[in-house]
Amino acid sequence: MLQMMSLAATVRRMTDVALITGASSGIGAEFARQLAARGHDLALVARSVDRMEALAATLRQAHGVRVEVIGQDLAAPDATERVTAELRARDLEVDLLVNNAGFGTCGRFEEIPGARDHDQLMVNVVALTDLTHALVPPMLVRGRGAVLNVASTAAFQPAAYFAVYSAAKAFVLNFSLALWSEYRDRGIRVLALCPGPVETEFFATIGTRRAAIGGRMETSQRVVTRALRALERNQGYVVPGRSNFAFAHLQPRRPRKLLALVSRAVTRGVLAA
Repeated sequence: MLQMMSLAATVRRMTDVALITGASSGIGAEFARQLAARGHDLALVARSVDRMEALAATLRQAHGVRVEVIGQDLAAPDATERVTAELRARDLEVDLLVNNAGFGTCGRFEEIPGARDHDQLMVNVVALTDLTHALVPPMLVRGRGAVLNVASTAAFQPAAYFAVYSAAKAFVLNFSLALWSEYRDRGIRVLALCPGPVETEFFATIGTRRAAIGGRMETSQRVVTRALRALERNQGYVVPGRSNFAFAHLQPRRPRKLLALVSRAVTRGVLAA
């Protein structure tokens, strides 16, 4: 009996496990669908347990993979400790970490509730960093693994009226590229995904579709397909969509103050919302 239990545990660990945050909808749910179709077992993390359970049931039936649901608010100070405790309790070793969870705020900085921006940084920056700290060392021991962090085209420049959001995404981009450089010869792939506007619930959460700054609206399916291809190639970062790529790269980087002033002209439309 003990031998059979040991064999079962070994078989479970032979299948790659992907942990996806913000997995209840949008880009996160699409990562779950595409990774399940590739045969990955999944650990889904978000606040909306009912939505994740419905997605999990569909994926188990369609692809025969193991899907675990972990309900957790990533704005909580102990979020990573709670998530990693659940992983240990369920005997899950994560081979691919998809830090997708995030949300934005927009408008005049002084009019945005400080608590809302605090939670935004906890989810977009702190939880992302903490989960990476927790899960990369075991990957290094095993000699393989990957981290995919969702940033934004907002990461490439300061964005007036998106002050905290653009700064947080700049952190995600630079953090990811630094780790890509550190780990590229140690068996760990790292990618920053920098989409432009994507047709998701992001705009309902932020409060206006005027927040869709940049190139054309992409679908979650196209964005995730492009991201997984870039991760396989260990590209470091990717901006899906030609118009989004142009928006992110074909503007001057200096002088910084001029760029900040130009951004105000581009983003001030959100004030009309």
